[in-house]
Amino acid sequence: MSSELCAGDMAVQWQPFTCFHSVHGTNVRIDTTGTQATRVESFANGICFSRDPLEPGQLFLVEIEEKEWGWCGHLRVGLTARDPRSMEVVPEYSLPDLVNQGDSWVFAITRNHNKVVTEEEENSPSSGKGLLSDPYLKVGKYKISRDKLVARSRPGRFSHILDDLYKTNVLPPTALRSRIGVLYEPQSDGTRHMHTIINGEDMGASVRGIPASQPLYAVIDVFASTKSVRVIQLDYGFPSLQTLCRLIIQKHMMRRLDIDQLDLPQLLKNFCKFE
Repeated sequence: MSSELCAGDMAVQWQPFTCFHSVHGTNVRIDTTGTQATRVESFANGICFSRDPLEPGQLFLVEIEEKEWGWCGHLRVGLTARDPRSMEVVPEYSLPDLVNQGDSWVFAITRNHNKVVTEEEENSPSSGKGLLSDPYLKVGKYKISRDKLVARSRPGRFSHILDDLYKTNVLPPTALRSRIGVLYEPQSDGTRHMHTIINGEDMGASVRGIPASQPLYAVIDVFASTKSVRVIQLDYGFPSLQTLCRLIIQKHMMRRLDIDQLDLPQLLKNFCKFE
């Protein structure tokens, strides 16, 4: 169970160790720590679940560790109100099989067009601005430190091509090292909204009106071109001093490689360049 503290009007949660459930698709192998899921053959039967039901505002986050080229489709994430232990057989596909069985809601991650916004948000002058300037991700009353949410391409021979991504937001959703997660936000009418989080950005309420009568487990479908994912353990406290320093340095740097010229400890330079 999680405990909750208040910081202004935002909630800060502490999250226990998170891992995958022992019930999963027939093509998945879970490592001994319970935190890495790898599809061993074909492109389907890769559905995994969180070991425990999620708390409100608790993010179940995974990083894409391995890709398998030649398949059409990518990672799928979502929520289910079905206890995995009650399943006689885990469905082959999360979409449509698991969803068609009822009490499950799944979102397919694509290279583009993952963001779900309302008309009011689209017309907002602040929409999409200052994405990573805030050290917290905020979803309703919940906030999560961005320390571990944001994945970046590593600087290298062609870093100058990626500098625009360094100033904005990172990797394509389906790329190696991309970090993707799911959480739910309770509503005043007693229902819950499902939010998909990609590399530190809230994609909006991809599913609305989920009944609040049952606990919700995370669903991670290691599907098609996504071959292996690893659970990222999160801290729901304050951002680290390193993260705050990185945010300040980024505001004054045009290119990541310019960080090498700063009079800073090498470890801090590496951290600022996401190495």
